[in-house]
Amino acid sequence: MTATEQAAAGLRIETMAPMRLGEVLQAPGEVVDNAYGVTLITPRVAALVVRRHAKLGDEVASGAALVTLSSVEVAEAQGELRIAEQEWKRVAALGRDAVSGRRYTEAAVAVEQARAKARAYGLESNAAGPANGEFTLYAPHAGRLTEDDFVIGQRIEPGDTLFRLVDESTVWVDATLPAEIARRVVVGKEATVVAAGVSLSGRVVQSAHRTAEDTRNAHVRVEVPNDGDQLHAGDFVEVSLSVDGSGIDQLAVPTEAIVQLQGQTVVFREKAAGEFEPVPVKAGAVVGDHTILATGVASGDRVVVAGTYALKAQMLKSQLGEGHGH
Repeated sequence: MTATEQAAAGLRIETMAPMRLGEVLQAPGEVVDNAYGVTLITPRVAALVVRRHAKLGDEVASGAALVTLSSVEVAEAQGELRIAEQEWKRVAALGRDAVSGRRYTEAAVAVEQARAKARAYGLESNAAGPANGEFTLYAPHAGRLTEDDFVIGQRIEPGDTLFRLVDESTVWVDATLPAEIARRVVVGKEATVVAAGVSLSGRVVQSAHRTAEDTRNAHVRVEVPNDGDQLHAGDFVEVSLSVDGSGIDQLAVPTEAIVQLQGQTVVFREKAAGEFEPVPVKAGAVVGDHTILATGVASGDRVVVAGTYALKAQMLKSQLGEGHGH
């Protein structure tokens, strides 16, 4: 074939050389909240809701006031702290020489106990503010309020969730794969998440350690920076995961370079410029869009890797022509 004919047929020729193959896996995935960025806003003492300062869906800054509660126990703790602080200031001002050692120690212990009790209730460990039992819960970090389950005047027990605060700057995507394939995914590898036509880069942070009994599938977790707030928990996405091959350099060709000819699996090798011959090969494993060649070609051979079917058609046509000639 002349250079013009090769170009018209779409032929592309490459010199064979050992390569280390990798594979890109496609898998469905579901966006879930990054659990390390989730905080449940709960009181540590039974209380009534007095005022709300934020509502469902709000994006709040770290330290923002969320809800004010009122509690009899907190009022008692605030009163005890105020009294203990005042007594300690008076005793400390007098000094150890003016008061007995027992009184000095009792005042010091009392103020420490009152401060510890205040901290246990989630209060500031000082006597500032009134002792009316009201206290406010603040956002420990920036994020979005994704749950809001209370009304003004409701009695809240310790541990009851008022708000669920989620830092959405990063999210997790759980990709679902057959268990035997999921085990090949390496933690730390890059991954791509496609949502609504937008591609986002991520990183594998957890490989599969559990297989679902009913589906025999497993999850691979990808952490994705959520710039622009494009991903939300519950979204379904597509995930591309890069998987290493065997770790051994091997001879391989694009799978489309391999054809069947007269009952044999062959590739076309360039004998000389413009001259090609079919070479029987033994095809090995398919990794991604490449097939490993166990035998038939050697490093340095020039092999047709694109346009193979056009070359096969021309060869068959030529053979038919020769047949008619006889």
